[in-house]
Amino acid sequence: MSDTNEYTPPEVWTWDQSSGGKFASINRPISGPTHDKELPRGEHPLQLHSLGTPNGVKVTVMLEELLAAGHTGAEYDAWLINIGEGDQFGSGFVGVNPNSKIPALLDYSGDEPVRVFESASILMYLGEKFGAFIPEGKARVECYNWLFWLMGSAPYLGGGFGHFYAYAPTKWEYPINRFAMEAKRQMDVLDRHLADNEFLAGDEYSIADICTWPWYGRLAMGGLYEAGKFLDVESYENLQRWTKQIDAREAVQRGKIVNTAWGPEERQLPNRHSAADIDAVLAK
Repeated sequence: MSDTNEYTPPEVWTWDQSSGGKFASINRPISGPTHDKELPRGEHPLQLHSLGTPNGVKVTVMLEELLAAGHTGAEYDAWLINIGEGDQFGSGFVGVNPNSKIPALLDYSGDEPVRVFESASILMYLGEKFGAFIPEGKARVECYNWLFWLMGSAPYLGGGFGHFYAYAPTKWEYPINRFAMEAKRQMDVLDRHLADNEFLAGDEYSIADICTWPWYGRLAMGGLYEAGKFLDVESYENLQRWTKQIDAREAVQRGKIVNTAWGPEERQLPNRHSAADIDAVLAK
């Protein structure tokens, strides 16, 4: 082990604001808003407030899949929430999601607005609202099995492996090894399951795939934390097949553009108000 400085926890933990790390300026042990800021509202009933992280991409892919399937009522406005600048702590956003995490959705299609937060909850809400991407019978149970598997597993990949491998101020062997082992175990779980199934719920593409691909599909393509070689992602052949199959879907290509605010400027789409906004980016 290369970690030589043993840490003795104090009797009562206190917040050290100088603890470092990429997100030290926005991480805090308390909830609630830090400033007053109302959310913008566009012309469509569905108003998404998000960022193109894996959790945000889940919802924009779902919305684009619904539109591709002919559900015109899924037309939406997407507004950028820049978590690096603390937009998630504005009073308007906290009113939609008291946990101050993206994504968050407001549905104005009924008599009163409905707030939906947590990515899996949003996918279930939209799937049930439009009767799409949630299979019937036994496959429905399997869909929900994998949907909640993802919600329990991804924090180990993002907050665990991703934090210590890519974002922590110092690279420590023990936590990197611990979470690399778990990330590889999770990929093996997927790889073994996908050896006998085209999609996570079986033969039918579902919200389980839409929820899982932005995390483990991007990881399998080497797009998360620049860790593809380190985790030997190419060795998971079934996961690679599934990843490429989903990435080839037009709605996935469209959904992963929305709420992006990094990379080449001409490929960014911070806010989305119509299909033409995505078309303009894809045409460049």
